[in-house]
Amino acid sequence: MTRILLIRHGQSTWNADGRWQGRADPPLSELGARQATVAAGSIVDDGIVRVWASPLQRAHQTAAIVAAELGLTVETDARLEERDAGDWTGKTRTEIEAGWPGYLAQGHRPDGFETDDVLHERAWAALAEIAVSATEPTLVVSHGGLIRVVERALGSEPHSVPNLGGLDLRRRADGALELTGRTVLIDARAVTVTSPPEV
Repeated sequence: MTRILLIRHGQSTWNADGRWQGRADPPLSELGARQATVAAGSIVDDGIVRVWASPLQRAHQTAAIVAAELGLTVETDARLEERDAGDWTGKTRTEIEAGWPGYLAQGHRPDGFETDDVLHERAWAALAEIAVSATEPTLVVSHGGLIRVVERALGSEPHSVPNLGGLDLRRRADGALELTGRTVLIDARAVTVTSPPEV
């Protein structure tokens, strides 16, 4: 059985602002880059030999930082991108509540919001191909919405996914994926960025 870690990216600049990202492409924040560096240290002895990522900056930059620490390169797959958030892209929860009163509480979504079924189809296709070629431990850096959909498809009730948290998967001998548990590479709350002293 081959281990596949499916992990959410580090903090992005829009995460820091509390904005829904979807397919928008904000970069990692300074803190997010630090989180990725710390996470790399936590898996340096795990035998990871391949690193895959969504091409969106926040995921690809996270993967690149980890891969560099492991002496690896990053392979990308657009099917690992976050779901499209439609009209909510770039908006905060306060702005969403003002523009779409009650939608969040009732589980409604706006025009253009990518459904779970569509997201599942592309995510599962990408992960299935990665799993087929994974003969040694593999890291996949993606997004919270995608990870929750995969978790539900594997028979577990999805939970909130922290930065550098996600799923610990195994590829069985028959190529099928199974969930062995949730994982968090770091305690993201404990990772800080210290500003240099002013001169």
